[in-house]
Amino acid sequence: MGSVLLVLFYFLFPVLVLCLDKKFHIVNKIGPVVICYGFGLLIGNIGILPEGFEKSQDTVNTVVIALAIPLLLFSLNVRAWIRMAGKTFLSLILGLVSVLITVFAGYYLFARGIPESWKVAGMLIGVYSGGTPNLASIKMALDVDPDIFLLTHIYDLVVGAVTLLFLITIAQRTFLLFMRPFKASDMERTERERKSYFEQYESYTGIFTRRILFPLLAAVGISVIIFAIAGGLSLLLPEKAQMTVVILTITSIGIGASFIRRINLIEKTFQAGIYLILVFCLVVASMADFSLFTLESWPLLMWIILAVIGSLFLHGILSWIFNVDVDNFLIISTALSMSPPFVPVVASALRNRDVVLPGLIIGIIGYAMGNYLGVLVAYLFHSIG
Repeated sequence: MGSVLLVLFYFLFPVLVLCLDKKFHIVNKIGPVVICYGFGLLIGNIGILPEGFEKSQDTVNTVVIALAIPLLLFSLNVRAWIRMAGKTFLSLILGLVSVLITVFAGYYLFARGIPESWKVAGMLIGVYSGGTPNLASIKMALDVDPDIFLLTHIYDLVVGAVTLLFLITIAQRTFLLFMRPFKASDMERTERERKSYFEQYESYTGIFTRRILFPLLAAVGISVIIFAIAGGLSLLLPEKAQMTVVILTITSIGIGASFIRRINLIEKTFQAGIYLILVFCLVVASMADFSLFTLESWPLLMWIILAVIGSLFLHGILSWIFNVDVDNFLIISTALSMSPPFVPVVASALRNRDVVLPGLIIGIIGYAMGNYLGVLVAYLFHSIG
């Protein structure tokens, strides 16, 4: 009975957090992800979890990630990516190159002091080309130890918070010392979507109305079918490769399904996927042990600092060389390393609304490609030892 109540808590607590997020400014400032991690750490370290509950936690994690990935991808507009051109696309490439270089450098500098370092490399590539959903997906694909995953993500949150403060305060002035300013001609002429970003990707308003709920349940059903297909294909392969195949297959089919107009237009699929990611955050945090947060984990912290701060400045230098303006560079860096919700925040600090839409498109592209890049890089490091 206790296990059933705990599983219910895992699924209901994020609902409460999302409701409070829209009503209270302080909850919105802290962020649903941080709150779910905090409560997960609390319940995992006060001795209330029953013995043998790890199996239930693993099952919940597997299911929510497998269903979240397609839901996050159904609303993608690949045609909008194709229309994207010019400085925005160039800045995307330069940003990815910067992340790859700094993560590779960090691997050779710090990997010896980090357990499962090749898996950590994959997670860092995933999170800095997409965001938390990619970090969670790669954790499942590579079977990363929950403690290593949690250390990685908490250090990422800390370093990311400092970086965000820099981006919204003095970053523009700093990089203008050697980069050119934004001009109106730099604005991408991307066709605007029928709905605003907030309505399409953040607002949960009306999600329980019949008009939205029933199609959304159908989308969840499609996600279940995709999970079943991926699971069936994985059984044809060795056990060690099965979860990787499941995650990449789910990602590929999810992207393919976004081309089907009836699926692509289902409302709130992205929000449903984010909700499941919050469930994952709560569960995986409850599996962690506080005793792991010691000075011995400093190499991981240094690697993350290099990946975040180092890639930002390397991206700036490359953008200067290729004549990308400062605002496009900063908004694409934000979209890649911090995910789409932070794009409007940084754009507001830059006082430039013109870069919001290209930044959001880049951020959502990151959700789609982060899994492939992360897994590819992880296995590359694994193969070279």
